[in-house]
Amino acid sequence: MLKRAWVALAAVGLMLGVTRPALAAWTLNLRQGVTELSHEIYGLHMLILWICVVIAVAVFSVMIYSIVTFRKSKGAVSATFDHNTQAEVIWTLIPALILVGMAIPAARTLVKIENTSGSQLTIKVTGYQWKWQYEYVDSGVSFFSTLARPSNEARQLRSNVDPHSVDNYLLEVDNVLVVPAHRKVRVLVTAADVLHSWWVPDFGIKKDAIPGYINELWFNADTTGTYRGQCVELCGRDHGFMPIVVKVVEPAEFDQWLAAQKAARQASAAPSAPAAANAPAQAGTASPKSTVLVATNAE
Repeated sequence: MLKRAWVALAAVGLMLGVTRPALAAWTLNLRQGVTELSHEIYGLHMLILWICVVIAVAVFSVMIYSIVTFRKSKGAVSATFDHNTQAEVIWTLIPALILVGMAIPAARTLVKIENTSGSQLTIKVTGYQWKWQYEYVDSGVSFFSTLARPSNEARQLRSNVDPHSVDNYLLEVDNVLVVPAHRKVRVLVTAADVLHSWWVPDFGIKKDAIPGYINELWFNADTTGTYRGQCVELCGRDHGFMPIVVKVVEPAEFDQWLAAQKAARQASAAPSAPAAANAPAQAGTASPKSTVLVATNAE
């Protein structure tokens, strides 16, 4: 029997050793995030958690004390009363007050989550099978964001590419969403085909993208960096291959990036405008060579 116990213990130790890299990134608690909302949601989560812990400790302490102290082997007998009005009022009133106390900050946070007023930048996000389109409203900058080529190649069957050799496998895109830090960003979320869902864990936000309907969310990131998310609404066979990558930069750097994007799009559109304008004139004007041929034939 002892030998079997040692074998089982050794097996558990081996399993923990093998899975140690995965356990290193495995956490039980809610992540704190990098936005104003995520901090508030985390604080609310911890407040409710500690209230539940205090209640659990109090209730189980009384239960264990009662079981140990008033057990039959010590001569305890069952109570003979039917009910106690005072006790019933107390155990009804106290939980009600606790629930009201928890509901007030929760309601305040829920109202804040939906309040997009005062935003300094608006971005429209459209979900497609299987990519995202980002449009900076009132700036003319728009682009698609799809799974990065290295990840797309590694995910193919018989590609002979080791996924472990690809940085941020299935979590990298070709065009990242760039946003400024310390500015309130309003995001309009919709879809062009089926249901999707835009989710960035470090921002503490998630909204469904519904065709023909626009959902709103907002965030205000206080830390620069690159943050990753995914579509979390089953949207088809390639649902797992439409990641979200948001790059948070300083406001001055964002303004420069946005100006460069505008200039690049204006430059790419400039050559086509004169060509289109001259096309009708060229079509209605005969060339000198054709005029000579017409005159010769007339003679």
